[in-house]
Amino acid sequence: MAEHKDLPHSSGPAGGWGSMKGITRIFGETWAEAGALDTLGRQNKTKGHMCSSCAWPKPANYKPFEFCENGAKATLWESTSARCTPEFFAQAGHKVTELRDWRDHDLEMQGRLTHPLRYDAQSDRYVAVSWDEAFAAIGERLRELPVESVVFYASGHAGLEASYLYALLARAYGNNNLPQSSNMCHETTSVGLKKVLGTPVGTVTWDDLDKTDAYFFFGQNPGTNSPRFLHPLKEAKDRGAKIVTFNPVIEQGLVSFVDPQNPVDMVTGRETKISDQYHQLRAGGDVAAILGMCKIVVEADDAARAKGEAEVIDHAFIAEHTVGFDEYVDYCRAADWAEIERESGLTESALRDAAGIYMRAEKVIGVYGMGLTQHRHGALNLAMFANFLLLRGNIGREGAGACPVRGHSNVQGQRTVGIAEKAKLIPMDRLKALFGFDPPTKDGMHIVDAVNGLIEGEVKGFISLGGNLLRAVPDQERMEEGWAKQDLTVMISTKLNRSHLFPGKHAYILPCLARSEIDMQASGNQAITIEDSFSMIHGSLGRRQPAADTLKSEMDIVCSIAEAALAPNPQLKWRDWVGDYALVRDLIAQTYPDDFHDFNARMWEPGGFYRGNPARERIWKTEVGKAIITTPERLNVTGFKDRPGRYRLLTMRSNDQFNTTIYGYSDRFRGIEGTRDVVLMNPDDIADAGLRDGQSVRLVGDADDGVDRNLGGLKLVAYALPRGTIASYYPECNVLISIDNHDELSKTPGSKSIPVRIEAA
Repeated sequence: MAEHKDLPHSSGPAGGWGSMKGITRIFGETWAEAGALDTLGRQNKTKGHMCSSCAWPKPANYKPFEFCENGAKATLWESTSARCTPEFFAQAGHKVTELRDWRDHDLEMQGRLTHPLRYDAQSDRYVAVSWDEAFAAIGERLRELPVESVVFYASGHAGLEASYLYALLARAYGNNNLPQSSNMCHETTSVGLKKVLGTPVGTVTWDDLDKTDAYFFFGQNPGTNSPRFLHPLKEAKDRGAKIVTFNPVIEQGLVSFVDPQNPVDMVTGRETKISDQYHQLRAGGDVAAILGMCKIVVEADDAARAKGEAEVIDHAFIAEHTVGFDEYVDYCRAADWAEIERESGLTESALRDAAGIYMRAEKVIGVYGMGLTQHRHGALNLAMFANFLLLRGNIGREGAGACPVRGHSNVQGQRTVGIAEKAKLIPMDRLKALFGFDPPTKDGMHIVDAVNGLIEGEVKGFISLGGNLLRAVPDQERMEEGWAKQDLTVMISTKLNRSHLFPGKHAYILPCLARSEIDMQASGNQAITIEDSFSMIHGSLGRRQPAADTLKSEMDIVCSIAEAALAPNPQLKWRDWVGDYALVRDLIAQTYPDDFHDFNARMWEPGGFYRGNPARERIWKTEVGKAIITTPERLNVTGFKDRPGRYRLLTMRSNDQFNTTIYGYSDRFRGIEGTRDVVLMNPDDIADAGLRDGQSVRLVGDADDGVDRNLGGLKLVAYALPRGTIASYYPECNVLISIDNHDELSKTPGSKSIPVRIEAA
């Protein structure tokens, strides 16, 4: 572990030799199998393997190496030669309760799971079980449990085919309890963006990236979360486009980039400056910052019209395509600069500089991530961002649009094919016609509902199609207690993680194939499909030998559970579907014909096939049939008031992790090496609090709900952050978040503005 005096280290540019070093380190630590290099060579290319990490799009004209540092780490991580066999659990010190003291990284370093496992409470160990025994026992328990008490969770990894059948399994079982990982990150997009633009997804495509004049980034970090995005950003800068960034944390990927595929850049160290302006606003200060820029746009338009000059606002677009404009511009005119500066943490001058770039750019893409979505009023953030784009007609034309950057590789696609708790989103009539049963029409559980149900003892059974849910959700300690009280827990996994260590009364781990591996079924090696952040559908084919011949595909596991749990139905042909995934794609096309017509014929189109987006065509599927311009009721989206000793904690991911998977302890972009147990804090805040750089501290939840939440063992690191904003790592800080601290519209947890106090340890 690093000595504190060494932190933070100086950080270099994104990409470059630092990226190569990071990949090489993981290759060595995992002892990745030789086939991993071939997989990387085909990664994100037509008829190749689609990365199992992030959902960044795959271009038709791909580069020689179409993978990034974190994508390579993900592939190497699952290509490890290490194996977590049943013998691991028989060793001394490996009882399940003893493993709870292990770190996330150390659990996953045990390698790929190889056999189905059953928890034996008497020995407190997992023991091997045959597939047939596991499925029979799971089916028996599912038949005994109250239908409404069982949850079917999906992590965003499984392909469209397995996801479609997983949703079908839940509905044939009798409920819509289908929460998904998007509930914890971009559900705000699915609900909030749909409310104002009529679409639950972004409106841009790959071609727009080549034509935009400016990017405006809010709360998204491509250097860590979508590194392949850095290439089109570099290309944009090379042709003279501008990039403006709003983020409480200086993220190196939005500062400078050395292209690792450019020999001259690599040899000379030549950097591309990414952001022309970088504005460190307060956590939760986005509405105020956007309002400030919109106020400037309105003032400029007023002045131009008074002089008879060209309009700044696209009034023809506004009149034809929007509602709410007049009320909003009056609000902008009346907005007080002192309040805008106080809430945003930015000066009027800084916001005028940013608005100047916006007004000079003909075509603007607005990029955002969880820095906008994960707040008590995250949906208001998105509505305000939509206002900003709509003022100058930057929705529904080339080179412009809204660009939410999704997380997991198929998180958006799973929603598209039916993994959703809201019954109105699903064509139930088509399911009834296709499969001969009456699907449930009652809404199911969102992840917040499921966690509350676990805490209250109402959820009795949980099936997880991938993921590490116990580590991913708020109120982790209360969640762990509730999780272990269930009658049935089933985890479909590739590696050991913390969610396995709190088994229910009847608990099973079912090991599955990785996406990069051969999936041999009755009709041959099976391809699967995924949907990226730009609504493009891609085929993916694994060619690497499976980690063990005892593994089953996600599709096979889902269908086998269905066969064991459900009454026979001749229209539910589970075993036929396992034998040929093309049959499932035909079902998807019949269920969602507008999006997936000719699915099998189109799945290998270079760059994927586009399933369309009405907002891109300026067709607004909102309640009023037009895009909605929103007048905000507040400028503070945190849901709590500032007071002495209370800080706004934002959680962040390191350069060495993907979601809850921790590859190592090197966050080189922030200069944090050898540890994750840190709190980043403004030096003046440290002094005012009577603390010192390097001091041991504890974070204490300040939600005023009577629940004790704290996280100790942390070191203070003086860091360039806005006053009142502090930062530490996800998922460790999930213990500090109340499950009730979530966006009011979508229930997305408020992980980017958590009320906390700091105490000396």
